[in-house]
Amino acid sequence: MTVNKPSLSQVRVVRKRRSAWLAGCAATVVLTMAGCGGGGAAGTTTKDGFAQAPQKDGALTVWVDATRLDAAKLYQKLHPDVKLDIVTYDGDANGSNYLQTKVQLFNRTRKGWPDVVFSSQNNEATWAVDAGFAAPLNKGLIPSSTLERFAEGANDVCTVGGTVYCLRNDLSQAVLWYNAPLLKKFGYQVPTTWEEYEQLGRKVAKEHPGYLVGDAGDSFAPEIYLWASKCGANHITGPKSVSVNTTSVACTKMARLMDVLIKNKSMSISGVFSTDFGKNKADKVLLMPGPAWFGGAVFKDTLKTPAKHIAAAPIPQWQGDTSPSTGNVGGGTWLLSQHSTHIKAATDFLKWVTTDNAYQGEKAPGFPAYAPAAEAWLKGQDASGYFAGDLSALKDAASQVWPGWGSGQFSQEAIWAATVKPGLTQGKTVESMLSAWQDSVVKYAKSNGYKVSQ
Repeated sequence: MTVNKPSLSQVRVVRKRRSAWLAGCAATVVLTMAGCGGGGAAGTTTKDGFAQAPQKDGALTVWVDATRLDAAKLYQKLHPDVKLDIVTYDGDANGSNYLQTKVQLFNRTRKGWPDVVFSSQNNEATWAVDAGFAAPLNKGLIPSSTLERFAEGANDVCTVGGTVYCLRNDLSQAVLWYNAPLLKKFGYQVPTTWEEYEQLGRKVAKEHPGYLVGDAGDSFAPEIYLWASKCGANHITGPKSVSVNTTSVACTKMARLMDVLIKNKSMSISGVFSTDFGKNKADKVLLMPGPAWFGGAVFKDTLKTPAKHIAAAPIPQWQGDTSPSTGNVGGGTWLLSQHSTHIKAATDFLKWVTTDNAYQGEKAPGFPAYAPAAEAWLKGQDASGYFAGDLSALKDAASQVWPGWGSGQFSQEAIWAATVKPGLTQGKTVESMLSAWQDSVVKYAKSNGYKVSQ
């Protein structure tokens, strides 16, 4: 059977442009298991927008990372009649591509696909649609009334040709976390501009050496600092096209800011999850730009920062910039396999894990992508007594993620880890490595079939 279809690689571009592109692409998208690497088998039934395998009883296989393991266990507890086979894996952390590699194997051997899988990456649709793995969700499986209640743009990274192929787990918008009693003790104010942030970093280095206003040691550092600065290092402009410019003013001024603070040691290059950071710097964090999940995963669980110390403020903006912007670190997505022989059970799990307050509203470590759950989550965080103030800054930042940084098939985290992070440990400046970073992004993009403009 011959299927005429374009490449279905998923991208995230500026929303206004994206809407027009997706509308045009939708008419040409044809999905069958045979044409998308699935290999349609005898007995399949076309329903909900794809050819479904014969359904049968049996355990529902769910792949999760360690953080989402609690979600799967909670579902099992609340649904004792459903048998789950829970498998933990790395969640494709740092762009490991483990899931894609395994799906390629399963496609060859015609067995082994999980029914539902969580990924910490937002770019899985860029390959999972072409591979015949991700099932369309808005063709009958998930009602529009549910999809419409996700935060605006949350599922853009899951949408190809107007069809939704995954659901966003959480929003990982960046804010400025700070230690409220420590800031008060030192007599400092929360900076509202990047210029004020840099000046505060200079003062901290002189007046309170050893204390930190940030960290640049993680592979996701560019998604916090460079993305928020509107650095066009990763502007996905079409299904297989990307614009890469790491030497614009938006990039260089943030790089210089980071270099100043790294040099005076008010910005760490250890990485917040490193043993060194936890041992030597856990109680030295005055400020820390970071995603929504830093509040729980970093400060509460990893650094063991006491209650009533950590608060959140809007991430600084460049002076004179009237269009607030921030970055995004992860968020993660849930996919349902086209090959599932337990479609009903898989759909029930998928809907529950992304929307139900039992997990997203009450237990989730990050800011839920499903808006009603996000409201419940914020109330729960306020009631927990852990934070030194409300987390309304997270709600505001949810709509301020700069759309000029996309989710291409290549991993920016892996590129930064291989290209820039080693240089930092060798004493090189971020600014001096911007060109090498651009060259590496271009190389990775081209190797994944992208047309690159610079």
